[in-house]
Amino acid sequence: MNIIDAISTRRSMRQFTSRPISNDDLHTILAAGMSGPSAVNARPWSFLVVRDRETLCKMADGNGNAAQPLKGAALGILVLGDMTRTFERAPKYWVIDCSIAAQNMILAAHGLGIGSVWLGTWPQEEKIAAQRNLFDLPESVVPHSIIAFGYPEASQKDLPARGGYEDDRVHFEKWQ
Repeated sequence: MNIIDAISTRRSMRQFTSRPISNDDLHTILAAGMSGPSAVNARPWSFLVVRDRETLCKMADGNGNAAQPLKGAALGILVLGDMTRTFERAPKYWVIDCSIAAQNMILAAHGLGIGSVWLGTWPQEEKIAAQRNLFDLPESVVPHSIIAFGYPEASQKDLPARGGYEDDRVHFEKWQ
């Protein structure tokens, strides 16, 4: 699958089969996350991989109703911002850097036939606290988001395409 097809056909998957994700595919997904750009190449991300069903359920419960698909996922990746690795003159860029890493992992998974759904954590303090407490994270490490990964149920495979390009959202040379 080429990158444009991956971007155009990717959908959030919320129902997964019980098929596990291989370690090779997991490595490919994680490598994609680590291959994204970051402000001054600070690479402020870390990834916490969870396969244990009980822990996935606790992660989901700590992240609210929208995170319930995590309970049926093959694995979850908690995307973390490491404040000890941020660029000192632009400390808030970690949010953007972690978002890029998350998108790269989601697209890599899609290219491998693995579904995913992105679950926001930051900036909601109660969600941050729940994940921080569950994993005993140091104060310098901030939960950014969770991505649930798994092979999609048949009903999820052929979701309709989203809109795509819209002329009225593009402006040339000045706001029109």
